Amino acid sequence: MQSLPGSTAVASRGATARVVALVPAHNEADRIGAALAALRAQSRRPERITVVADNCTDATAVIARQAGAEVVESSKNRHKKAGALNQALDQVLQGLADHDLVLVQDADTTLVPSFLADAVDAMAEDVGAVGAIFYGEPGGGLLGALQRIEFQRYAREIARRDYRADVLTGTATVFRAATLRQIRQARLDGLIGGGTSYYSLASLTEDDEITKAVRTLGYRTVSPAGCRVLTEVMTTVPKLWHQRMRWQRGALENLRDYGLTKVTAPYIVRQGLMGLSVLALGLYLAFTVWMLARGRPEFAPFWVAVGLVFVAEKVVTARGTGFKSQLLAGTLAVELAYDMFQHAVYLRSLWDMARRREERWCAT
Repeated sequence: MQSLPGSTAVASRGATARVVALVPAHNEADRIGAALAALRAQSRRPERITVVADNCTDATAVIARQAGAEVVESSKNRHKKAGALNQALDQVLQGLADHDLVLVQDADTTLVPSFLADAVDAMAEDVGAVGAIFYGEPGGGLLGALQRIEFQRYAREIARRDYRADVLTGTATVFRAATLRQIRQARLDGLIGGGTSYYSLASLTEDDEITKAVRTLGYRTVSPAGCRVLTEVMTTVPKLWHQRMRWQRGALENLRDYGLTKVTAPYIVRQGLMGLSVLALGLYLAFTVWMLARGRPEFAPFWVAVGLVFVAEKVVTARGTGFKSQLLAGTLAVELAYDMFQHAVYLRSLWDMARRREERWCAT
């Protein structure tokens, strides 16, 4: 791992490190107030809160200033969130020591009161960044419930991996200032791609890409149990499709750009397993249709038992989302349709990459 100037005894100095919060926002007038209120309710409050208003045409900047936040408006930015953050970081990092911390948080997200305190405590010397564990906010009907179940299972997976962060989610991540500076220098030196600044301008998913950048520099990335956030869920199928296409396509393109390395190998394996799951589900559905077409469906005790185990697993892993959501998970049929939706996203992303079709970025 590359040495960090001024980073010795980071753990013991975490309490004295300054924390600057950056909240990129594009037309978030309806949500920015709640995000800022949650920041001010932190048990370890940031010394500075800056809303990065990116090409806003609503009252986002006005509401942020009324809430006591500093507002920095992006200038001629054509690179969406990543470009706006790069402009803000150029200003913010000038006044920070290497051991100081930068929180980057989405405007549609609220942090639990202990988030920053737990993130600062987790900043060991070999940790380059601390990411959030995200949960879905209430609402959104059936689609919202399915996303909350999905996020709950992802949180359980993070816990099983001893709270390793495989993606420094854009909902909220705390970086050490020195790590951000090293990322920029690595891009300038040609060690990693994505432009010449902190966040990549070439990636659809800047949070996934910067995770690989941090880990390529030799640092660990973690998501402690206490670093929980509540974030927006998509309320319509078209919005969810666009969001997941961006996530999936961005993840695949980032792997293509980084190539096969020690850092990317586990991600490539997961993408391969996703492909196998698509194939397995397709074969299962084809077999089911074939069996029904014969007019003689067979329900052998062994396969019934396997099905019951599968149902139990779905219900147990949905624990924490509420009784109704667990009942929903137990029906299997709705979740099966949701799985098919995500498999369709995966296949479409592969197809579009093969055709070199451009995917457009959107804020959702």
